[in-house]
Amino acid sequence: MKRKALVIFSVFTVALLLSCSRSKDVEEVKPTPEVPTLPGDVEALRYVFDIEALPEIVLEVTTAQWNTLLSNFDTNPQNEEYIMANYLFTKTGKEAKIDSVGIRIRGNTSRRRPEGAHGEAHNGINPSWHHAHFAINFKKYVKSKRFNTLQKINLKWFKDDPTYSREVYCYDLFERYGIWTAPKSSYVRLTIKIKEDGKAAYFGVYQLVESVDEDYIANRKVGFGDTDGFLWKANYGADLRNADQSRMGVEDVKLDANLSKYFVYDLKTNDKRLAEAKAQLASFIQNFNAKAGADFQSWLQGQMDVQLFLKTYAVSVMVGMWDDYWGNSNNFYFYFNASGKFFFIPYDYDNTLGTSLIVGNSGTQDPTNWGKDSNPIVKKILSIPAYRSAYISYLNELANPSKDLFAFERSVPRIVRWQSMVSRYVANDTKEDNTIEDRPASWGNCGFYRLLSGDGAGGGTEANFFKTKIRSIPAN
Repeated sequence: MKRKALVIFSVFTVALLLSCSRSKDVEEVKPTPEVPTLPGDVEALRYVFDIEALPEIVLEVTTAQWNTLLSNFDTNPQNEEYIMANYLFTKTGKEAKIDSVGIRIRGNTSRRRPEGAHGEAHNGINPSWHHAHFAINFKKYVKSKRFNTLQKINLKWFKDDPTYSREVYCYDLFERYGIWTAPKSSYVRLTIKIKEDGKAAYFGVYQLVESVDEDYIANRKVGFGDTDGFLWKANYGADLRNADQSRMGVEDVKLDANLSKYFVYDLKTNDKRLAEAKAQLASFIQNFNAKAGADFQSWLQGQMDVQLFLKTYAVSVMVGMWDDYWGNSNNFYFYFNASGKFFFIPYDYDNTLGTSLIVGNSGTQDPTNWGKDSNPIVKKILSIPAYRSAYISYLNELANPSKDLFAFERSVPRIVRWQSMVSRYVANDTKEDNTIEDRPASWGNCGFYRLLSGDGAGGGTEANFFKTKIRSIPAN
């Protein structure tokens, strides 16, 4: 297949890329002292989630363990069983190796078998590799193990994003705009080595995403105020309107799907205090929906950092996120600190920037009338004039070309720089997603959107998402 020339490389960039090799000899070395490892150390997170670097992860797995992973998937694709692997992280010549970590397949509707077809064991002679999402759990077999303050990390392949940039861009924009609750994200090259095979499998460029868990809370203790509260994952149907406590619980996924337990609201921390957590969440939902007028505003100011929430949603709507709380009652976390304060945590932003569904056109849709009226958290807050005005001001600030945020002339150089960094490494042994192309997912309803070119018309053969979205913003 003839590769499309979609990224313009400078001489300097080409020289840098040509100086790198796709793989290097793997050898065990001691962790370098300049890599911080203390809990809550921001520099440790920056070292791992470095948006301007392309490190490599090598996972070494025995054939027996890999076959267990495959057979577990065949038994129940939604299973969360781990297998044992060795982990090597290499960045700018420095290596950190952790033996005996847990890995598993992850994802919701995007889960895939990483090799072969149903019922097939590993083929060491002629393997048929497939992209899949993975979770790495450093403490699975040894509770004290961490990788730079992290107990877990997630590896996502760029499913339905031929630009290799959408979710990376969104999390970077959250960080640029001071949304400290957003997970961190960056790029990495992934290699899987079946120990008994002669050749490792290069899986290509992946997205490295911070796991939202106890260490995520600990690394943001200053913002949350403590680490003793309740972290919830919100699954499909999480409208924050129905306070039925039977929808709340601790997810328990078994190999036998019939024995698995799923909840709309899945408690992720302090599960021994489940009854207390359920009562707190039910009370929050009831109060938010029942209170009105001055009583609601007074309660809300003590219950949430409203400005942080509005800034979070300004970013979310600007990038065209429709598969979230407001749009699809889905894909977010939230945390109640020990004082009962509610923090919204944005999550899962791969279907954005012109990959549009649910809404008619994510580029032209009114940002003040974005999602479901039945989901109260955003609509009820925006019904207060001062908060609506603040939300619109945040949208306009994001669009301001004098700030290095969402404007076309600000966004494009970042995307081109990232594509330049990874483009040489996207071709991989799965034979999937081997090229970078400027288009949205094929299943979306607005296939005309582009990131690097196009006009602001929001339709036709080639429209630019950034230019179009900015035109949809109300004036201050």
